[in-house]
Amino acid sequence: MTTFPGLLARLLAGTDLTPDEARWAMERIVGGEADPVHVAALLVALRAKGETAAEVGGFVTALLAAATVVRVPGPTLDIAGTGGDGTNAVNISTMASVVVAATGVTVVKHGGRAASATSAGSADLVEALGVPLDLSPARSAAVAAEAGVTFLFAPTVHPGMRHAGPIRRTLGVPTVFNVLGPLINPVSPTHRVVGVANPRMLPVIVEVLRDRGESALVVRGDDGLDKLSTATTSQLWTVRDGSARHEVLDPRELGLARPAPGALRGGDAAANARVMHALVAGEPGPVRDAVLLNAGAALLATGRCDLADGMRRCAEAIDSGAAAVTLKSWVGAAVRTAGPAEGR
Repeated sequence: MTTFPGLLARLLAGTDLTPDEARWAMERIVGGEADPVHVAALLVALRAKGETAAEVGGFVTALLAAATVVRVPGPTLDIAGTGGDGTNAVNISTMASVVVAATGVTVVKHGGRAASATSAGSADLVEALGVPLDLSPARSAAVAAEAGVTFLFAPTVHPGMRHAGPIRRTLGVPTVFNVLGPLINPVSPTHRVVGVANPRMLPVIVEVLRDRGESALVVRGDDGLDKLSTATTSQLWTVRDGSARHEVLDPRELGLARPAPGALRGGDAAANARVMHALVAGEPGPVRDAVLLNAGAALLATGRCDLADGMRRCAEAIDSGAAAVTLKSWVGAAVRTAGPAEGR
C-alpha cells in the first residue's frame, strides 16, 4: 500500500519514485487529501535528491487528469518558461505569443502570476493589457477561434493547485512545482517552446517531453535565461517523434546584436504592457530582437520553417501591423466574452 511516509522513506534513502508513485502523490495533493506536513516533506526530499523525469512525468500525468478540460481545435502552440532565472526580464514569451499568432498559428498560452513583486508574470501582463483572467473554458476557446490567441490562467484551469500554494509559499524555496507550469497546459498543445532556467532540470524536461511523445523545443540561454538569449549562446533541444536532438545556438550567426546589460529588464505589469505596445508598433531595439528570436523558434517548433525564416516571418508580422491588430483583436474578443462564468 502506497503511503506518504513510505514514499518519504524511499526518497530519504536516495531512491527514485516510480511514475505511478509520483502520480499517486500528486493526485492526493491536488485532491486536498494530503497532510500539508507530508506535502512539504515530499517536496523538500525530492529537491534534495534531485527530481527525475519519471517523477516529473508522473506529476504531469496527475495534474493533466485533474485539470479543467479546455478544447481548442486544430494545431496549437504554447510558448512558456519555468521562470526563476532571476533576470526580471520583460515578458518575452507573452510578446512572442502575440507575434506568432499574427503569422497564423493558434497560440494557447498557459501561465500564472509572478512569484516576485519586482517583476510581472504572464498573467500580470495579460491582465494589464485588458484581458480578463477568469474566462470559462468555452469562452477561452472562443477567444482563440476569433483572435488566434488566448490565455489560460493556471489557478482557473488547475483549481487543485490551491492546496499546494500555501505550502510552497511557506517553504520559500524552489520545488518541482516551479518547473511543472509549462508542461501542464490542459489544451495539450500540438507544439511547444519550453524554457528552463535550472540547468539541472533541462535534460529532465527534455526526457519528460520525449517520453510523452510531445513535439517541442526546450531552450535555455547560457546566461541563465529561461528562453533563447540574444546576449550569448543558448542550448536548444528539438523533441519530436520520440527522439531529442541537441544543438548550440549562436545569435550572432543570425545577425542579432548583443544587447547592453539590463536592456531586457522589465518592470511591473503596466510598464511591461507599454513595452509590448511599443513592440507591436514597430519599435526597434533589443526587446524586438529577443522577441523575434523566440517567436522564430516557435515557428520552427511547428515545423513550418527554419529559424531564420521564422524570424523573417515574425518581423513581417510586426512591420505590417498584423501583430498590433492581433493584440487588439485578442483584448477585444476577451472583453466581449467576459461575463458570468459558464462551463466551469
